Amino acid sequence: MPTVGKICVRVRYCECDPMGVAHHAAYVPWFEMGRTELLRGSGLTYAELERAGVLLAIVRLDARYRRPARYDDLLELTTRVVGASRVKIEHEYELRLLERTDGTPNTPGELLATASTTLACIDRDGRPAALPEWLAGNGRA
Repeated sequence: MPTVGKICVRVRYCECDPMGVAHHAAYVPWFEMGRTELLRGSGLTYAELERAGVLLAIVRLDARYRRPARYDDLLELTTRVVGASRVKIEHEYELRLLERTDGTPNTPGELLATASTTLACIDRDGRPAALPEWLAGNGRA
């Protein structure tokens, strides 16, 4: 399974406040998109993982907002697997500006936000379950 992935995200109007700044809550789905595409890079989708009884629940999310993302900005999200244990997997994220379209000063590559998440593997009853070895083994040091 790949341990690093990148996706592009275009900030949508519905993700912004009245000033055209991406709302802090919009970042969480972007992080999920990064994890989803990283998993897809292994040849497996989240739906397939869940059908196999492997459910992943976020138990920790930490985000640091450095600079605002704005409506219609093109962003690049890098997602990394940075650790895993028997039941948890940890990711880190970097969100960078690729292109600003509103005419304000544009610094391509500027770091806008960083984040980290811990996901726990649970069974269908919500109890902790072991991660599949191929998933857990990737993030272990």
